[in-house]
Amino acid sequence: MTPEIEKAELAKLRDEIDAIDNQLLQLINNRMDVVRRVGELKKANNTVIYRPEREKSIIDRLDGQNNGLLNKSAIEAIFLEIFAISRNLELPEKIAYLGPESSFTHQAAESRFGAMSEYLPISSITKVFEAVDTGRARYGVVPIENNQEGIVSETIDLLGQFDLSIVAEIAMPIHFAFGSKHNSIKEIKKVYSRDIAFLQCKNFIAESFGENVELVPVNSTSRAVKLALEEEGAAALCPKIAAKQAGLPILFENVEDSEDNFTRFLILAKDFINQKSGNDKTTILAQVSNEPGALANLLQGFYDAGINLTKIESRPAKKGKNFSYQFFIDFDGHFNDENAEKVLTEFSENIKCLGSYVKMC
Repeated sequence: MTPEIEKAELAKLRDEIDAIDNQLLQLINNRMDVVRRVGELKKANNTVIYRPEREKSIIDRLDGQNNGLLNKSAIEAIFLEIFAISRNLELPEKIAYLGPESSFTHQAAESRFGAMSEYLPISSITKVFEAVDTGRARYGVVPIENNQEGIVSETIDLLGQFDLSIVAEIAMPIHFAFGSKHNSIKEIKKVYSRDIAFLQCKNFIAESFGENVELVPVNSTSRAVKLALEEEGAAALCPKIAAKQAGLPILFENVEDSEDNFTRFLILAKDFINQKSGNDKTTILAQVSNEPGALANLLQGFYDAGINLTKIESRPAKKGKNFSYQFFIDFDGHFNDENAEKVLTEFSENIKCLGSYVKMC
């Protein structure tokens, strides 16, 4: 193929792309016009805008009929952004998250609410709950557990204290970069990060430094980046995007101990009920009396109802002088399922239902 023919063929293909882009723009605008009308109906009837189960059903439907080059992940990425723009046309959203900007929780929030939403970086998990509870934010995003290091106890405790609902869950791979303005490991005497990051990267730290480094926990990985830039002999364990945005050179990428390092995040809202999707998870907090067989009776109730418990985690109830506990429990199904309703009604005095939502992990 001569350069002239190649150039003409390339121009022709670009014209095809431009024509398709024009069609896409018109189709998306048509969709947004329908969304606007849906929003008017929802507003008139005071109906919830965010419907994770509806979004999942759309993505599953599109994936089922897809016979092109896009895989499900690509379809999901494109349409989650379209959904986020659509929701903001219906009703502008404010999302509080455990910040600051570029934190893993911020990335998790953007993966569901897109670039168009208004984000409020909050300095603590408690204050995220407060922002949603007082109406300062419509939704809140907080971490609940890491599959390598376990549960975030503060989040469980606050779910018991606040009257908020779990709207959705997000499972996100967590990768840490090691950044410093110094070029050599030998020059680094201090590493900043969140305490949980040190646990998730302990093999890298041991192999690189042994015991010849000071590990300094800070309230966020973004704060760690700032200190690594300001101080001599300092480095940070942080998200790659946080280091890049701040201009901190990255010495090593993916320094976490496990390549299967995932954190589960929860999306919270006030006065929110998800409808059934057919693939749901329900989360409850249960507190039973400190008597022989009390917990066994509760668990037997779920067993007899044929309900699969996928998680149970105990936490101090922090009430009274006795050593009593509450249990954070996940189970398959929706709280409106007949078998779940039976158990939840039988043990209603002991259980606080935190919400049913589409199972993502």
